[in-house]
Amino acid sequence: MSVPFSQQFEQHGAWRRGLAHRLSWLASWLGDNDLLDEAVAERLKDVEALMRGSRVMVAFVAEFSRGKSELINALFFAGYGRRIMPASAGRTTMCPVELRYDAQEIAGLRLLPIDTRLAPKSLQQWREEPEGWTEIALAHEDGEQLAAAMQKVAETDRVPLDRARALGFWRDDAGDDALPVDPDQQVEVPRWRHAVLNLPHPLLEQGLVILDTPGLNAIGAEPELTMSLLPQAHAVLFILGADTGVTRSDLAIWREHLGGAAPGVASRIVALNKIDTLWDSLSAPGQIEAQIERQCTLSADILGVPRRRVLPVSAQKGLQARISGDAALLQASRLPALESLLGQGLVAEREAILRRAVEGSVDALRSASERILRMRQRELTEQAMELEGLRGKNTATLRHMQRRVQQEQAEFEAGAQRVSALRAVLAKRMRETQAVLGPTALKSDMAQFAQALRRPGIKLQLAQVYARTFDELRTNLADVQATMAELQAMLHAAFRQLNAEHGFALQAPAEPDLSQYIAEMSSIEQSHLHYLGMGNILRLVQAEFCERLAQALASRVRTARDAALAEIEEWRRSASSQMDRQMNERRAAYAKRVESMVRVRDAAGSLEESLMEIEGQGAHLKALEQRLRDLCEVLAGRKPEPGAQSVASGAPARAA
Repeated sequence: MSVPFSQQFEQHGAWRRGLAHRLSWLASWLGDNDLLDEAVAERLKDVEALMRGSRVMVAFVAEFSRGKSELINALFFAGYGRRIMPASAGRTTMCPVELRYDAQEIAGLRLLPIDTRLAPKSLQQWREEPEGWTEIALAHEDGEQLAAAMQKVAETDRVPLDRARALGFWRDDAGDDALPVDPDQQVEVPRWRHAVLNLPHPLLEQGLVILDTPGLNAIGAEPELTMSLLPQAHAVLFILGADTGVTRSDLAIWREHLGGAAPGVASRIVALNKIDTLWDSLSAPGQIEAQIERQCTLSADILGVPRRRVLPVSAQKGLQARISGDAALLQASRLPALESLLGQGLVAEREAILRRAVEGSVDALRSASERILRMRQRELTEQAMELEGLRGKNTATLRHMQRRVQQEQAEFEAGAQRVSALRAVLAKRMRETQAVLGPTALKSDMAQFAQALRRPGIKLQLAQVYARTFDELRTNLADVQATMAELQAMLHAAFRQLNAEHGFALQAPAEPDLSQYIAEMSSIEQSHLHYLGMGNILRLVQAEFCERLAQALASRVRTARDAALAEIEEWRRSASSQMDRQMNERRAAYAKRVESMVRVRDAAGSLEESLMEIEGQGAHLKALEQRLRDLCEVLAGRKPEPGAQSVASGAPARAA
């Protein structure tokens, strides 16, 4: 039986919240037992935040009049008992619309005027400037008011050809695809550039983000949409009309914006909508089914996707069935099969990604905490042996041994200067890395391409400049990777020496692997080559379009390089926090040794008490280590939770 998408996503949300709760509890438990260093604490906090705030974006992409908005209504808004997204004959959604929920903002619709395309700011920059938007407050439970507000995204204006050209909606070479021109030499363009609906809908509250995109003409005019928003989508529903199949404009959208840029076929689903137009009372059910199957097979062949990922559906009948409670009509609409496939692929893929993040963090914290426990155990063993050697010794001998420990302590502090020197070297090299991958360097790296884009007229050498720019971007990352390899070797050598001299248990963190970011540079380059082709030669003459293209490209590259820098910084923080923690542990151990000797010297009966105390501390450490191992195995999903002591309940017994 197919499971509704809403139910699958609600279960996914409950799973994320439970895991976030357990991570929070584990961090608290580690802190209570003084087993949490700075790097591990930050990593746990990041993963917990990822679990609680993780967003899953589903993008709906289609040419006009494919029933895209109606499909969104059927999948997510049938509970209102009416349409929420505008869905009527002809063009409806004229600008990209994001449906999401942020509890820090009021429920409402934000609209960015189309004229902002003429300003030298990216869409991301406009997001951070509330004054540039038109805001409409909404009572989210009022379906009538909500639907009326969403009609705004269908609004248009008529503008002269020159203005339409500047805005990116008119191309002299568009031919049959050009927008109709009225007798006054004006064309119809969207009134709004982008819309964001902040709505406390049950699925949106759990992190679902729905992206509704306009048709080919609007998609091509907004490079940031295909460079930033669509690549962020975890799943894309590409909607076709069952009565038309794959048209030329459908194929253009797929090839230019989805097919070639797709990270994997599994994240792309094709919905063959409006199958109810094939429900012919003069045809036998078998004939109708054969016709639907032919359209699905042909569409799969043309788009180059597996047949199983092309699903026939009637969004209009599915919405009608859900509102009226007609189970038979709902099954006939085939909506449940579509949302089941969407949920299975999307939720399973997202959970796999989050599980890997949790496993990596849990393994790192377990390794770090076990090193601390082993070091404490070794210190206890040495302290016990030292106290055993005090049996029968007189006061003078005890004072001598105390002075010896204090001398060792002084020598340790003198040797600790090497740790400070190592930290300084790491900090310096990190600043050098920031200089190569930071925002100032990015502006310099992109300067040649940006300059080529700004040249007036037809840009014949642009593709070559583009290729050189990405070669340099990849080279910079490769150079940083080589630097990290040198630093890793240096850190290994320094840690080996410190471990040998001071009995530390330092372990160099895994070297950051930047190959994924080098590969991402190639992916960004390849997925946007079509913007530089002959099909966009006239669009590239427009200064406004070139500016948007440069900003969108720089934003995408910056995101990848910021992620690389974050990974490098985590490596540095892990190395530094280990040194800090083990230095502090050793200082505390010296203080305990001196304290034990003073107690033995000043009180004749305290030797046995001190030894018994150390034995008890040793048993406590072993219990902590076993408890740590069990908790980490449960969190990493390698061991089932014990029923009575479930970590998810937040009430497992703490180690004594």
